[in-house]
Amino acid sequence: MTQLLTALTIGTLLTTSMSNCLAADLTVSGDSRIVPVGAVLETLWEEGGFTEGAAAGSDYCIYFSDFAQPFDSGPARVMKFDPKTMKITVHCPDSGMGNGLMFTSGGKLIGCCASPLGGHRALVEFLSDGTVLPIVSKFEGKRFNSPNDLVIDRKGRIYFSDPKYVGPEKLELDRFNLFRLDPDGTLQIATQAVDKPNGVMLSPDQKTLYVAETDNGSATADLDREPATPGRMTLNAFVVNDDGSLGAKTVLHNFGKETGIDGMTVDKEGHIYAAVRSRNRFGIVVFDPFGHELAYIQTPILPTNCVFGRGDQQKTLYITAGRGLYRMRLGIPGHHAALVK
Repeated sequence: MTQLLTALTIGTLLTTSMSNCLAADLTVSGDSRIVPVGAVLETLWEEGGFTEGAAAGSDYCIYFSDFAQPFDSGPARVMKFDPKTMKITVHCPDSGMGNGLMFTSGGKLIGCCASPLGGHRALVEFLSDGTVLPIVSKFEGKRFNSPNDLVIDRKGRIYFSDPKYVGPEKLELDRFNLFRLDPDGTLQIATQAVDKPNGVMLSPDQKTLYVAETDNGSATADLDREPATPGRMTLNAFVVNDDGSLGAKTVLHNFGKETGIDGMTVDKEGHIYAAVRSRNRFGIVVFDPFGHELAYIQTPILPTNCVFGRGDQQKTLYITAGRGLYRMRLGIPGHHAALVK
């Protein structure tokens, strides 16, 4: 890890040209308003370890997390893709296991840092020079499990999930929670109505919080000695009250015995774009606000997250999956929860 960190500096250029390949053999189906006829998934980069947490910056660049594979072969990083130059650079060479990412309305890059291999197990800010600034790492004196994904509303409230999927680290909390951090620093449990929260996203009107329940039944990577019994795999909706508290849960979609959703985003009309990791049918599944499927975009490998670009890229969906970063031009502009209307 130390050698790789020494070799990389903030802004190190990784590629001088992008592959720019079109994956024409992948299945794309559904509402043509959402996925236009002829839309093709474009491969931008496939030189990572395990990509996650795509976020769109005010500089119109796409930031995403990249875990080394295997995990002990190097530090996790935050990468940056510039649509104008088509270059990938390193924004943060050692993110402390940064996972889900999102920008505030003021342009701060906030991230969830996971637990494995000395990860920060915290909500953090990634500064413009790549420095990692911890924001909060404990609840009632106990360390978080492994912060995973987040969404920030227009008032600056941060909802973030704290499950745990891999790593030998001892758990200090007695369950997997969805937390809410308010601008004044108040931290509280937002809901305990899901067993293992993962991806989170807000509807465009900020009146509904979507939460992926993705319970693989384990909090370690050692599934050979301790076979896991998966729990619920669902997409859920919660009413968001004016004070940020949540109402009752509504299950929008149940994946049954198939793996459910990792990360997700929404467009300006309120459609949900979910990175579904079901092995029998993985890819980006587009749901309406009631959980009905509207469109499907197959990905080359199991996807982890997605985000729409900004500026002239607002109809372009960027997808993290496996070792890579991909994109597709769609029909409806994306929505970014933290931005003022």
